[in-house]
Amino acid sequence: MTIASEPTIAGVERREPFRQRGRTALIIAFSVIGAAGAVGGVIFSLGAGDVAGAGLSFLFALIPLPLLWVAYWWLDRYEPEPRRYKFAAFVWGGVIAVAIALSLQIWIQHAFDVSDDTMASVVAPMTEEPAKCLFLLLTFLRARRVIDGFLDGLIFAGLVGIGFAFVENIGYYAASYLGSDDIKIDGPAGVTTTFIVRGVFSPFAHPLFTSAFGVAVGLAVTRRSKVAKVALVVVGLALSMGLHALWNASLSIGEGAGFFLVYLGLAVVLLMVAVMAIIVRSNQIRILEQSLSYVAQRGWIHPAEIPYLSRFTYRKAARRFAREHHGKEAGKVVKHYQQLATEMAFLHHAMMSGRSKPHGVERTYSLLDQMYALRPALRFPPALQNTVRHF
Repeated sequence: MTIASEPTIAGVERREPFRQRGRTALIIAFSVIGAAGAVGGVIFSLGAGDVAGAGLSFLFALIPLPLLWVAYWWLDRYEPEPRRYKFAAFVWGGVIAVAIALSLQIWIQHAFDVSDDTMASVVAPMTEEPAKCLFLLLTFLRARRVIDGFLDGLIFAGLVGIGFAFVENIGYYAASYLGSDDIKIDGPAGVTTTFIVRGVFSPFAHPLFTSAFGVAVGLAVTRRSKVAKVALVVVGLALSMGLHALWNASLSIGEGAGFFLVYLGLAVVLLMVAVMAIIVRSNQIRILEQSLSYVAQRGWIHPAEIPYLSRFTYRKAARRFAREHHGKEAGKVVKHYQQLATEMAFLHHAMMSGRSKPHGVERTYSLLDQMYALRPALRFPPALQNTVRHF
């Protein structure tokens, strides 16, 4: 690892200590892969047979993306993960995982001459889920501090699933436009029908499947026992493939009744995962305030700063105050100071809780050094009443 430098704010250099080797090469590689994937998606959509069909296929695949992105962005607000990893997760799911799974499926179908039902209910889950889950495993092995809990694993798994579903949906919509012997509806009506099923009623399907593995990895990083880590990862992968297999096989169970039951069951699972994610996210607020309070007791920050570093309402008000009274640069200083304080507080809490964090002490002091360097240009609103006593 090397120490990296970034552009300055208020004359203070933004630093990321212990920058990993090969980071720039990976960013370039994933950018190229992402661009190639976009071109491939367009070519994929041309399987619809004409420009109108290709356009509809691509458009319908795009429609759910904003909703899905907002959902995971909201979960990631308090302790945001590096943007490059989130971008890489989406690209992996939409390009690399699709390429791996599709290549294996083509080979298996030709080598073993399996039926379409077996391909859908057995082969697809056993090839697609490991291909998607591989991103989380490689990310953990490369940078353990990126995935350090339940919510991180859930977010990255969801982004990989979104990318995979996006490209897969293009293919489904293109096929629906052409129609088939089994499905008599084709053209725009066929695409719309498939979109209602996949884009409206089940947009979280692929993110949900992969989330089982993501949650398992997030829990594994908190365990000291290697046996427990491996067991969690294996169980998580099995659950991901099992959920996927159940979903794909549901259409052939009970002449349609199976699909309805499986759909309801997975909806309940999705609701449970969402509730758990919201609880964990809410707990982050408590952890952040608790850690900042302890940091203030040590004299590293002033207690009056805590509201402006924790609750989003006050954080936003602090940035607005700085911009309106001292200019745009002051707003940037406050925003960067808040980001540094948030990362420092969560890192400090993890170490105080006995969790192993790579270069935790060095990173904590580096973040504090950057915060101290920004102080001369920091323009917070007046202290809230009873702030010190409350915290």
